[in-house]
Amino acid sequence: MNPRFFDYLYIALTIGFTVYGQLILKWRIRDFGPLPADSFEKLRFLLGLLFDPAIFSGFVAAFLASLAWMAVMTKFELSHAYPFMSLNFVAVLLLSGWLLSEPLTIQKLVGIALIVIGTVVAARG
Repeated sequence: MNPRFFDYLYIALTIGFTVYGQLILKWRIRDFGPLPADSFEKLRFLLGLLFDPAIFSGFVAAFLASLAWMAVMTKFELSHAYPFMSLNFVAVLLLSGWLLSEPLTIQKLVGIALIVIGTVVAARG
């Protein structure tokens, strides 16, 4: 097995934890409904979100993504590693269409293709 495989695994973990956090937040917030207009109700609503176990797991995922990213920074130049973070957009867009039934338009799919092409070009450069 290529020793660099484990270095790239840190990038994959960063992306995975980040994408999980975004999807879980949207899924749970959608279940909570819209933000109330009243200030007191707004605060109560936000505190309810904060203490929701699934949403809290999204915060934990963000923390774990940060730890994985710190490991990435010990293995790669920033100019090489950072373009891979654009794959967060690709994964969130595709998974939000599949898991959250959000619309996937042709424009979004073209955008995804351009992001992937750009990531490949930047990573090889």
